[in-house]
Amino acid sequence: MTDMAIAVSGLRKGFKDKVVLDGIDLEVPAGTVFSLLGPNGAGKTTTVNVLTTLIQADAGNIRVAGHDVATEAKAVRASIGVTGQFAAVDELLTGQENLQLMVDLTSGADQRTVTDLLERFDLAESAHKPASTYSGGMRRKLDLAMTLVGNPRIIFLDEPTTGLDPRSRRTMWAIIRDLVADGVTVFLTTQYLEEADQLADRIAVLDQGKLVAQGTPEELKRQLPGTHVRLRFSTEAELDEAAAIFPDSTRDDEALALKVPSDGGTRSLRAVLDRLDEYALSAEEFSVHTPDLDDVFLALTGHSTEVVAK
Repeated sequence: MTDMAIAVSGLRKGFKDKVVLDGIDLEVPAGTVFSLLGPNGAGKTTTVNVLTTLIQADAGNIRVAGHDVATEAKAVRASIGVTGQFAAVDELLTGQENLQLMVDLTSGADQRTVTDLLERFDLAESAHKPASTYSGGMRRKLDLAMTLVGNPRIIFLDEPTTGLDPRSRRTMWAIIRDLVADGVTVFLTTQYLEEADQLADRIAVLDQGKLVAQGTPEELKRQLPGTHVRLRFSTEAELDEAAAIFPDSTRDDEALALKVPSDGGTRSLRAVLDRLDEYALSAEEFSVHTPDLDDVFLALTGHSTEVVAK
């Protein structure tokens, strides 16, 4: 049986008369990436704050690294690393000095830790420059490097690539993959659907304080109808004939294309091609389209992840 790095049951949290988290249940196997997906205001950061002992839950059983967050907060903190939405670096210090500060505050860390992390995160050449001169991507890397000083086995990344350019974002993705390859568990919150799709072993969709779906990226996509085969023809006459033999299809006259409902499996695809052969029709282009996480999120919540909920 796989060990659970994080186990949450019945998590509730409110502020005054507003319920922010309403009965959250989730499990995160050790050595995996779990992504909590949702728009601003959905409760992602509140969830992270509860799991990392920064705030107390109103109700629920929550265990992180095998420890109860309510009664064993110190043990939880010793087992985790946290990187928030904004890089928590001292801009007056150099990159090396920021890391050295963390080493001085962390039991068991030594000078080799600083050198190793600077090299691992490709910051060695900038080690003696003030953090104020770093780009957004470099600050993020330094922030994550500081989180790793104590060698935590569970890392919480709260929207770690917000505000980064595409290149810096992909660099951060590569770093996260390397961490997981080393056996680290990553709890990732994000607004970026592509990020969750690229990194997560499992995804939970949080909307208005409730988990509305959980599963692997592929499982979530399969929940949504809309997979189809797209056939493009060279003439309108061919399109007309194909539309007649696929009565459930949707046609695009401008593109001379036909969307034929399908589950995307080989048997279904073969049936479409056999049907075309039966009527001596040949498509100029043939492709399979499946719903992406944008489609899933929109179907589950009624809005995109860019909606700001206040």
